Amino acid sequence: MSVSRRDLLRWQFDLNWALFEYHLERLRPEDFLWEPGPHCWTVRQSADGTWVPDWAETEPDPVPVPTIAWVSWHIGWWWSVATDHLSGRPPRDRTEVTWPGDGKATVAWLRDLRTGWLAALDRLDDTDLDATASFPSPDDPQYTVAHMISWVNAELMKNVAEIGQLRMLRVGTGGERSSAPRP
Repeated sequence: MSVSRRDLLRWQFDLNWALFEYHLERLRPEDFLWEPGPHCWTVRQSADGTWVPDWAETEPDPVPVPTIAWVSWHIGWWWSVATDHLSGRPPRDRTEVTWPGDGKATVAWLRDLRTGWLAALDRLDDTDLDATASFPSPDDPQYTVAHMISWVNAELMKNVAEIGQLRMLRVGTGGERSSAPRP
């Protein structure tokens, strides 16, 4: 049985998404902003009501532990930009992607991102996979659309593992939201 490259990439994505659904179905509102320690990145509500992620242009050392809210925003950011590239739209800036602000809205947002991504994937055939991709490595012309899709699959798998681990830690330790001082 021969499988096209696009179908193989789609299978890999579907596997990652099935693992994500396991955690999405179990997330509770209190999971999102739970801080597992004093050195965390999260999202914070601004004066206008939007949620703004902690961010540094140069990655700090040590790297802060992200909250589920921050990781879910991060997924929304990179996935929105990847979908923009795959769909031929101008990519959004990081600051244009905001976290929805609560558990149910975030889960719905992530599921909508999946729907948009799959629609873009379904428009491709194997010949499209060989085109040059400018995301996630704009300075390296050797990367193709197939590389970008593979990267999305890997990044999603990593982020799913992070959210799953954070959720299980909070539940397993009876964790309450940390009242540690904020940076």
